This record gives sequence, C-alpha cells and structure tokens, in this order.
Amino acid sequence: MGTFQRTALITGGATGIGLASAQAFSKAGYNVVLTDLEQKVVQDVANTIKGPTLAIKLDVCDQTSIYVAFKEGERVFGQIDVLHANAGVSSMKRALDLTEEDWDFNFNVNAKGVFLSNQAAIRHFLKHQNKGVIVNTASLAAKVGAPLLAHYSASKFAVLGWTQSLAREHAGDGIRVNAVCPGFVKTGMQDREVKWEANLLGSTPSDVFQSYIDQTPLGRIETAEDVADVVVFLASDKARFMTGQGINVTGGVYMG
Repeated sequence: MGTFQRTALITGGATGIGLASAQAFSKAGYNVVLTDLEQKVVQDVANTIKGPTLAIKLDVCDQTSIYVAFKEGERVFGQIDVLHANAGVSSMKRALDLTEEDWDFNFNVNAKGVFLSNQAAIRHFLKHQNKGVIVNTASLAAKVGAPLLAHYSASKFAVLGWTQSLAREHAGDGIRVNAVCPGFVKTGMQDREVKWEANLLGSTPSDVFQSYIDQTPLGRIETAEDVADVVVFLASDKARFMTGQGINVTGGVYMG
C-alpha cells in the first residue's frame, strides 16, 4: 500500500461528518485510518476513498479497541499524526423524562469516547514524534443548551472543557487540541432528530427541518463537508497557532 506523508485516524468514520472528514483528509494527501463500530460497513466505505485507507473496527467506549486501532494504523502507515475524534450519538427527550440509561448512553460515547481516544492519541504522539493534532467534534449544543437535548448538550459541553484542558496541558509537547462545533448538519443523525423533535412538539418533520434553515443566517442547511473542511484546516499547519478552541461551524446560528 503506497502512503503519503501524514496519517489521520477518524472515529465514527462510516457516515456523516466522519466520512466527509475522511474524504477531505484523503483529498488533502493524508493516509486515512477509518474506524467505526462494524468492520464490514467501515470496509465498504473505505473502498470508496481514493487514497491509502485502512478500515478498522473501533468502539470508542472500549479502551482496548482504541489502542488496537492506533497500533494497526502505526503498523501500516508508520505513525498517526492527526486524530479526528468524531464518534457521537444522540437521543431526544424532555429533561424530566430522561433516564439514567439515556444519560449514560450519550456520555459514554460523546464524552468518554473523546476522553479515551484523545488519551490514546496523546500517548502515541509523545511516543513517536512529540507533536500531533487532535480535533474533537463538539456541537452548537456545546455552546448553547439545547431544549430536548439536555443530556446531549451536557456531554458536548464536557467535550469543550476537556479540549481546553488537554490543550493547555500538552501545548508544550507540540500537540494542538481543538474542537469543531457544528450546527444543523444534514446527516442520518439529523434525520432521526427531526422526527423525534416533531413528535415531541406536535409538529411535522418538514416544519422542524425548515425551522433549522430559518435559524441559520446563511440560509441553508449545513452539510457534513462544511464541517470536514474546517477539521482539515485545524489539522493543517495553517492553524499552527490555534489550540484549545471550539470553532463554530454553524452558518451563523451561534456567533459567540
């Protein structure tokens, strides 16, 4: 397998933002380590990416699974230079209807998954090259608490706090850690959320979808590619003096 100079490992890479990120990294000349929960699915997706791509089954809630993926990526490509910690889940309920299972489901993937994958990346960077980049996928809901998504929002606020702390601890090691905060992105996750929200509010999915556009000053729904391009920028040397940031990619929904 021929290789390029740098390698990016993406979690949750089989769909949505993760897949767009993998495609954007490949286009930018990176080797791609594409990971997701199901080996066949992630392999099928990897086969559609033109550049050198390694497909690996990875569960971000399982520390051993994460370290195995880094080890395999290292074996094939020499080292991992960038982690895009993108794997995430959501569910939707009113706050008082949430169960412990709802809370744990969101936090285990969205917060713990970032924690475990970031630790693995930092250890890899320190062992191999004393530099590296992490980009975590947070959310608009990490900046503004979202009704019907209190548990999801809390998990994404945790991602931002972790990102800032890790950036401060490891800046001296040549490691940059940032996050992207997408808004209303057209993905499979959004398709589910539109239906959930319509049901909870007594509305229709089309009305909910239109409300997302109405809230977006740039006047259209966000695409996964809108986010992926910012991820690749943050991983590049053009963002060399940026760390600890939560970059809004919302079309103007949030401007703080």
